[in-house]
Amino acid sequence: MKNTTLIIGGGVVGATLALKLAQARHPVTLIDARPKLLAADWRDKLTQRDARVYALSVASINLLKEIGAWQRIEQSKRKADYTQMQVWQTNGVGELNFGDAQTPQLLGSMVEPFIIEKALYDGFDNESLVHQGQSYLRHIAGHKVTDIAWQGEDLGYQVSLDNGTTYQGKLLIGADGRGSMVRQAAGIGLDTLAYQQTAICCAIKTEQPHKATARQVFLPTGPLALLPLADVTADDQANPQHWQSVVWTLPTNAALDLLTLPPKELAKELAFASGYALGDITEIESIASFPLGAQHAKNYVKANLALIGDAAHGVHPLAGQGLNLGMLDIIALSDILQKDYQRSGNKLWASFATLQHYERQRYANNAMMMHSFSGINWIFGTQLRPIQQLRSEGVSMVSRIKPLMKFFTQKASGI
Repeated sequence: MKNTTLIIGGGVVGATLALKLAQARHPVTLIDARPKLLAADWRDKLTQRDARVYALSVASINLLKEIGAWQRIEQSKRKADYTQMQVWQTNGVGELNFGDAQTPQLLGSMVEPFIIEKALYDGFDNESLVHQGQSYLRHIAGHKVTDIAWQGEDLGYQVSLDNGTTYQGKLLIGADGRGSMVRQAAGIGLDTLAYQQTAICCAIKTEQPHKATARQVFLPTGPLALLPLADVTADDQANPQHWQSVVWTLPTNAALDLLTLPPKELAKELAFASGYALGDITEIESIASFPLGAQHAKNYVKANLALIGDAAHGVHPLAGQGLNLGMLDIIALSDILQKDYQRSGNKLWASFATLQHYERQRYANNAMMMHSFSGINWIFGTQLRPIQQLRSEGVSMVSRIKPLMKFFTQKASGI
C-alpha cells in the first residue's frame, strides 16, 4: 500500500508510534531485533523489580491513554505516581518544591520499561487494528536488519532481514536508539558531547516513605535522583512507598571506585550523599552503571525517512526527560502525517515537505532541551565560587515566584 510505514526499533517509542499509526488505519510493519517474549517470560519478569524507571510526564501518559496502553499499566499496578518534586543543592542555599501537598495533582508517574513495553505489545492483537479483514499492524521480532536501501521517492525504502525476507515502505522510521542503524544508513551526522561522567543506577528501600515525591539533590560531583518505585511484593504493599530508583551521576573514576564496594557499603555511601533525606537505606539491589553523554542528529529527516526518540537525540538523565522528548516526537509526527494525508485527499503519505514540517517543529525544541540540561549539569557541578553564589541566589529567587514555579511545573509535565 502507498501509505505503508516501516518502523525499525521495537522499544517504547517505536511501539507507541506503531500503535498510534495503526489505530488511525495506516499500515505499519514494526521490526525489532529482540525475540518476542512468551507468556512465561513475562510472568518471570513481573516477579522482579527493575531499578530503571521512566519518569513519564502527563503528556506521555495522555498519549499512552489514547492508544489504550496506560489503562493496562494501571491494571498492572506497577506504576508510582508522583505529585511533588523536591530539588535542592548541598553546596548552596535555596530549594525548589513543585506540586502542592494540600491539593495533590499528578506531575508524572514512574514506570519500569518492561511494564510499558508489555502494555504496548498486549495491544498489538487488538481487534481495533483490523478493518475489513486487513490488519494494520505487523510485528516482526527476533530478526536483525541487514540492509536498508532507498528505492526513490515514489517507492520509499526496502529493508532486508537476516532471514532473507524483505519489506517495502513509503516511510521508514528510525526508532532504534542512540546507535541507530537507520541514521547511519541514511548518512545523517551526529553532534556528540561526552560528560566524562557515569551514572550508578540501583533500587533502594529507605527507612522513611517517599510520599509520592520525586527528589533530586545537586552534589558537587553531580546530581543524585531518588525516584518512587511501584510496590511489587505483598510485603511492599503492606508497608508502601519505601522503594525507589536511584540515578547517581558521578565523575567516571569516582563511580568506578564506588562500584567496587560491597552492596551494604554502597548503600551507606548513598544514604550519606543524599543527606539521609529519607533516613537509612535498608536494602539495595539491581546495581548497574552506564556512561553519560549527549548527542543530537544533524537532521531528523530525509526523503521517505524520519528519526524519533534516541535515534534523533539523547540528553543527560538529570531531568528524566529523555523518553518524554521521544513521546513528544511521536505526538508531533503522527499529527503532521495525518493532517497532510487528509489534506491531500488521502493520496499523499509522508511527503518530504511533511517530514520537514516535523523536523522544524521538534529540532529546535530538542536542541534547546539538550543544551539546557548540559548547562544545568555544569552550573550545579562547578566549584567556581561566584557561580555558586549566583546559582544559590537564583534558586532562592525562583522558589519565591509562584507563577514561575507553575510554568516550570507545566514544562516538566509536557503540557
